Amino acid sequence: MAGTLASTRIRAKASTKRAFSGAARAKTARRLRAWPHVIDEATGKQRAGVQSLRRAFTILEAVARRREGIGLADLSKLVGLHNSTTFHLAKTMVALGYLRQEKDTKRYRVGRPLFALAASALDEVEMVNLATPVLENLSRKTGETSHFAVHMNDAVVVLARTSGSGAFQLTDRVGVVRPAHSTALGKAILASLRPDQLQYFLKRSKLEPSTERSITDARMLLREIDEIRRTGVAFDDGEFNLEVRCVAVPVRDFTGNVVGALGVSGPVWRMSDQRIKSGTKIVLSAAAELSAAFGATD
Repeated sequence: MAGTLASTRIRAKASTKRAFSGAARAKTARRLRAWPHVIDEATGKQRAGVQSLRRAFTILEAVARRREGIGLADLSKLVGLHNSTTFHLAKTMVALGYLRQEKDTKRYRVGRPLFALAASALDEVEMVNLATPVLENLSRKTGETSHFAVHMNDAVVVLARTSGSGAFQLTDRVGVVRPAHSTALGKAILASLRPDQLQYFLKRSKLEPSTERSITDARMLLREIDEIRRTGVAFDDGEFNLEVRCVAVPVRDFTGNVVGALGVSGPVWRMSDQRIKSGTKIVLSAAAELSAAFGATD
């Protein structure tokens, strides 16, 4: 009796083992047959995601280059996509805030969050990183000390500088603060202010002289600023240091606004009128290069 029960249990276990083994093999086989489809599906989704991202960034770049905005039909033609595809991608970006659509014209423009992202990325450290190679190249071409400065209260602060190859280079250090009204860098920045901002600056600034050549009269400073706005170039002829002449040009960022100024300085005996004239073209080119690095499109 005992032997019969034991034999029955052994046969039952074997039968169960075969059943489970067969089920496991069948399940494994189904998984193996399904894997290529799963892999293909995952790869397809990945490719579709990359394609959508590429298209979205292409649309963003196209809209960013059109300051007057751009309509759906022109945008679709520009990026090479069907109207419906462009519409759905643009609609998503509008919902996220990275694009905005004007109610009247239906034109697309860049949204504020995109500006906020760019502004947070373009901090002082990044400015220095981008400005330094431009300044180095400028110093190589002119042989003079090159500076990049930004506005700080009623003055300017030098964020980056490089020395040239000529003798008697200036020794100004990074971080030095200079008066805006008696330096080329400062006047280039002052010329970018709105009339009300400039008037406020004149009211609170004493226009104290640094040398006998410094501009201390508000009307004279305003006339010079008008000339800087007309030409896009500022000069300092011994106004901060009697032995130094400078030329500076404003630098713009992705918003089109002036964020600083770039210039070169050298001793008066080397910075002749002819040298300044030829150097001005080089400074203008360097400022355009740095502005482009900051995201300016013009």
